Amino acid sequence: MEDDGTAAVVAPPPAVPALPAATAARGARFAGAAAEADTEEQPQKGRTGADDLREVAHLVRTLTRLRRDGLSGDAHVLLNEAAYWPAVRFPLLASEMERAGLAADWATLLWEAAATLPAERLVAAADALTAGGRAEDGEQILRQGVVRPADEIGHAALALADGTRHRELRALLDACVRMRTPQDAARTAAPDPERLAPLLLTAARAVSEERHWDVLHALRVAGLAA
Repeated sequence: MEDDGTAAVVAPPPAVPALPAATAARGARFAGAAAEADTEEQPQKGRTGADDLREVAHLVRTLTRLRRDGLSGDAHVLLNEAAYWPAVRFPLLASEMERAGLAADWATLLWEAAATLPAERLVAAADALTAGGRAEDGEQILRQGVVRPADEIGHAALALADGTRHRELRALLDACVRMRTPQDAARTAAPDPERLAPLLLTAARAVSEERHWDVLHALRVAGLAA
């Protein structure tokens, strides 16, 4: 996906540039994503290793002890830290926490990840969950992810585009046009309409022709497209 330098979105739809294909699931607050995207360490990819298994087992034992002792504050701190773990550990965390009777804590961890992770790391976590047979969890964190203010999503999308993170960008915009109203989705283009409006329209067209025209109409009403 490259910026073709066009000044505005125009009809007919074929004028909209295509987003690269992606295998991500569908995208709570991308707080600081635009500022952090270029400096955040890239998520680990691949299969879980011995260190991952050891760390997950240790977390589950510690969390079980904290819950047994009624130390809910310490447990919440531990969940906050785990939300920043490498994406490859998320499916293992899900299965081990549920096996230990910590399903409620797993739901909390998912929310913490959706609320705090920079956009590209959140999408990586969703990808890992989907690949690990937890597609519903992957979709959930992305759905929660797009409740953030529209301009935050827009700035996060620009940061992903600047970093040529095509897969993450597509997943973010896909979640945006699926989960927000066309009017809300259109507002995410405000930080840079010339770049973001075409990408939003491409993501909307991948959902349906009806959603594409709804988003295009919303962009025009908002003065963000010709």
